[in-house]
Amino acid sequence: MKRSIVTSLTTAMLIGAASTTFAAANPFSDVPSDHWAYDAVTTLAKDGVIEGYGDATFKGSQKITRYEMAQMVAKAMAKKDVSASDKVLIEKLSAEFSDELNNLGVRVAKLEKNADNVQWHGMLRYDYGSVRYDKAPVDIYINGSKRSNKGDVKTRDNSNGYTFRLEPKAEVNDHWKVRARLDAYGDLTKDTAGSLSLKRLWAEGKYGNATYRFGRMPVGIDMDIMFDTQFSGVQAEFGKKAFTTTLNAGRFNLNSGNQYYLYGLNKNGKADSAANYQAIGFKGWAGKLNYGTAYHHLDSGVFTKMLDYGAGNDDMDTWTAKGTYHFSKNIALQGNYGHNFSADDYNTSWSAVIGYKEFENFNATNAGQWGASIAYRNIGQNVGPTPTYTSDAGTKGIALSFLMNIMPHTYTWLQYAQGKTLIGNENYKELFGRVEWQF
Repeated sequence: MKRSIVTSLTTAMLIGAASTTFAAANPFSDVPSDHWAYDAVTTLAKDGVIEGYGDATFKGSQKITRYEMAQMVAKAMAKKDVSASDKVLIEKLSAEFSDELNNLGVRVAKLEKNADNVQWHGMLRYDYGSVRYDKAPVDIYINGSKRSNKGDVKTRDNSNGYTFRLEPKAEVNDHWKVRARLDAYGDLTKDTAGSLSLKRLWAEGKYGNATYRFGRMPVGIDMDIMFDTQFSGVQAEFGKKAFTTTLNAGRFNLNSGNQYYLYGLNKNGKADSAANYQAIGFKGWAGKLNYGTAYHHLDSGVFTKMLDYGAGNDDMDTWTAKGTYHFSKNIALQGNYGHNFSADDYNTSWSAVIGYKEFENFNATNAGQWGASIAYRNIGQNVGPTPTYTSDAGTKGIALSFLMNIMPHTYTWLQYAQGKTLIGNENYKELFGRVEWQF
């Protein structure tokens, strides 16, 4: 970061210590020493970004008040000549201390006028995957082409590709912003260049404790066991961190579904690939427990075409429940459950994961941070179209995962999964590796 940013942040600290006007009205408690924001400030001090309390030192053992932090963030927000990595950190801190920033009133409002109205973030990701079956459980279609027949012996599907992503965010006014995601995919084995496409685009308005979204946006409910993708429609979210309610309504394209959904699409000529979609979800915190439950409904003839694999009728009606218990700052146990009441078979999914920094506390900011987990998963193919797990739908078994930041804003993820197919009880293995650079 340039010297001017260092000077601004240091000046903000001095203002926080000297200003009698604001200090007398300071209603905020100290930031705990184990809070991520405290760690971030300590890191900035170590890097020479923050010079301290006026004596050229930063007292790492001394707590910093939320009020002092807000003043530093306000000063940093006013600067334009800031690196991409510094912008990411400043945005995270501004979100954490939004209430304190709002209480600074006119001073912050004037600073925000100098900030860029459009912010850009993104990443470059390289993925390698190898999925191996003793016998293929289903006719497998990839991009509309058949890759293997049901019952094929020793099926292996290798992938070797990249993803380039841009995520702009534009401020419209005090309540509304427009957000988007542009993705490009390429196959390194075939030396293909991916064309940049508009993956998501939505308007987002916040009024008090309510947030409204319109457009093509993340599903935002059950991203683990059901949907790691997007839908087109409307979303309404109410509440705070302690308890939040989310409502979704719109259309969901089943082309993004697992291989069983692609089989159904191929069988019915892709006549109704976009399903009607409605959902309601609840999530919150109770002490050390982060919990959630949701109901999802999809309506499409594709499910009828999947009768060979127990889909049942034209509807998918799935109820899910999830809980993550945090034994400590870094160690947590997570359980997921989902059941599709409209499917005849393969209608239940569940998983249990014990992890170290595998959940909320892992980020790619600092080099050397690492996380690991061991999981057992049973993924019924008729429960959710696009679960987050790299393991294929229609399988059960263990998965070992390891993540590490090899340098700032760059992480690697390695996973090995082994188990059985739900259809035929055949052997299944998966190898997966990823390197991601974030900016």
